[in-house]
Amino acid sequence: MKKKLYPRKQFTGLSDCQARCSKALHFHFNAAMTALNLLKLEDRQLASHTERSVISIASWKLRQANKHLLERFSSILGLDFSFIKSQPEFETLCNYGAILP
Repeated sequence: MKKKLYPRKQFTGLSDCQARCSKALHFHFNAAMTALNLLKLEDRQLASHTERSVISIASWKLRQANKHLLERFSSILGLDFSFIKSQPEFETLCNYGAILP
């Protein structure tokens, strides 16, 4: 029997809502699950393999933060970000600290 792989939802923001109204809670839960589904879609589009894998939300969050930080540095230093993105080391810098599959 094949084991199903589900991503952990601890980084989706589900526990960050302080609303008490049921409509606000439903909206928050839907927004958190939509963010998770968009992350899974992006992961599936970038994956070179067809087999399902575990998605680390913490690693995706860290990769996006690293990418944003590199873009911010290049903006402040007056560097061309498109040139930086085209370098092979860009992905290595974006993956710094992330758990790779």
